[in-house]
Order: sequence, then structure tokens, then C-alpha cells
Amino acid sequence: MRPVQILLVEDSLDDILLTEEALGDARIANELHSVTDGEAAMRFLLGQGEYAGRPCPDLVLLDLNLPKKDGRTVLREIKDNDEIKHIPVIILSTSGAAEDVLGAYKHHVNAYIQKPVDFDEFVRVVRSLEDFWLSIVRLPARRG
Repeated sequence: MRPVQILLVEDSLDDILLTEEALGDARIANELHSVTDGEAAMRFLLGQGEYAGRPCPDLVLLDLNLPKKDGRTVLREIKDNDEIKHIPVIILSTSGAAEDVLGAYKHHVNAYIQKPVDFDEFVRVVRSLEDFWLSIVRLPARRG
């Protein structure tokens, strides 16, 4: 089986490293790609510029508070684009604000998870994402 391609859109190096660590020993083969701002996320998803030829992700983990283009805008652009709107998007953000949660679901996010601040809890959350999204859910077939 081919590895599941995951795009992590996160500007915190610590959170990127924690996510890499949590997914590093996953039961399901995966390849984690990370970008640190919203503009790079869209280039990656559309295979533009330095991301030409990269595999299209099977799953996107998206922070809301990003430089250059915030996660709210990235989510809207993903879900408005016929080429990539099929990709499941999971918001993984420190924000628990009701308007952020509601806004994300109004724009067809697949799940909204508030990031825990505790290291062990963060790892547990990422591993539970792996258990559900990589082991139980059938993701759409990759295009191209």
C-alpha cells in the first residue's frame, strides 16, 4: 500500500515536531509534509512553484492562525476549488472560540480539534487522528 500523504499547515516548529513524532511510529504508513503559512499551503495543494510534482495530500491538518494567509481563508479556498475540495480538512488550532468552530463547519471542515497545550495530550490527540483518519476512514482516491 502507498503511504497516506498528510499535509500539515502549521507555523509552530514545536507543533510540527510533535506531530512528526506522534505520526512517526504510526501503524499506517504515512508521509507528513509541512508548510508554515497559508500561501505555501495553497501552492502545495495546487502543485504550484516549488511544490510542482509533489503528491496531492490525502488529508490536511490546518491551523487557523497562520502568517500570510490565515487558515480560515485557506479552508474557504480549498472547499471552493473543484480540484481539491474532496480532500478532508481537519482544523487543529489553539482557538476554541465558538465563532471559529462554527465558521469552520460552515465552510465544510471535516473536523475541528482544539489543540491541547499539554505534550502528552497533544500526542494522544494526534494518535487518535491517526487511528480514525488513517485506520478507520476510507479516504478518497488520490487524483493525478
